[in-house]
Amino acid sequence: MRNEIKEYEAVARAAEKFVKSVAEGNSEYAKTLFTDDAVLFGILNGTVERGSIDQFYHNVDTVGAGAEFKARIDVLAVEETVAVVRVLEEGWGGSIDFTDFLLMLKLDGEWKCVAKAYNQNSDTIKE
Repeated sequence: MRNEIKEYEAVARAAEKFVKSVAEGNSEYAKTLFTDDAVLFGILNGTVERGSIDQFYHNVDTVGAGAEFKARIDVLAVEETVAVVRVLEEGWGGSIDFTDFLLMLKLDGEWKCVAKAYNQNSDTIKE
């Protein structure tokens, strides 16, 4: 069953916590979005990152977004208790562009992120 538009809006509001954390260089907002056991997967400057979401928190808290940082949230799918969100990021840390995919579950009536996978746009890789 397709969810009502208000549920898509609720998912987008939840994902805004992710963007706010990145934009402000403060993981506290994201910590209210991700479950304690959420996982992270991606490749940053050619190095595979995988494991606990704590690595994302560390990255956010140690690298400022940059004055030119921009983001866009696209809710790709909502199916009752699961949602997929794409977040486009431009200018993170002043130079890196990402495409993030957030896998979210509705837990106790609240949208929470259980996994983040990302792609670093190839033209922003520093070797």
